[in-house]
Amino acid sequence: MIFIRSLIFFLAMLAITPVYAVACLIVFPVVNASTRYEFVKGWNITITYLAKVICHIEYEIKGLENMKAVLDQPAIILSKHQSAWETISFIALFPKQLCFVFKRELLWIPFFGWALALLRMIHINRSKTSAASQSIASQGKKYLAQGIWIIIFPEGTRTKPGANTNYRKGGARLASATKAWVIPVAHNAGHVWPRNSFLKYPGKITVSIGPAITSENKSAEELHQQTERWIEAEMRVIDAPAYIK
Repeated sequence: MIFIRSLIFFLAMLAITPVYAVACLIVFPVVNASTRYEFVKGWNITITYLAKVICHIEYEIKGLENMKAVLDQPAIILSKHQSAWETISFIALFPKQLCFVFKRELLWIPFFGWALALLRMIHINRSKTSAASQSIASQGKKYLAQGIWIIIFPEGTRTKPGANTNYRKGGARLASATKAWVIPVAHNAGHVWPRNSFLKYPGKITVSIGPAITSENKSAEELHQQTERWIEAEMRVIDAPAYIK
């Protein structure tokens, strides 16, 4: 049954995504950047809903009030990264326009990547570390000034539930340089939507949003450590069995 549900979900995405992407390419030249984002958000809402209906992937959000408390302030979301679910559903579920930092190779995906290229996102060449850091800093400052929140996955790639990985400091450095708030996010999506897995499993994802961390009078290292401590501690609350060795 899991395979059948996963196949139906895959075919639904396969049918919807090219049509939606073509619609984006038609609409985008005649609308502004904010409208483009809202238009694309409809796809994210649809896929999140289909995952719920077809694959029985439920979700709950804890601490949404922590985001709303700084809704009018520049902020950088630093989130756990376990699956494709959060890259899709955070746009649908979070109350602010988001700018993702992602590898440029995603732009090469037919239809999906073409539409993605027309949004206010930060795409980087991971093989050129120095240039990537400069791009994140310059574009990040620009988008934060426009009222857009930046979202960065400090682990750098999707990790298995329970894995211990080193957090990268780029997001903390950007927050320190721009005096933006840091919003830490923990979640356990990897159990129901595993990395590189065709199968999608029924279950409930818990997304836990921590209290916003001020960057005032904090170094990038302090922000980095405080964020990592909160996320990893919260992971052991919302997904304790994964950390039992």
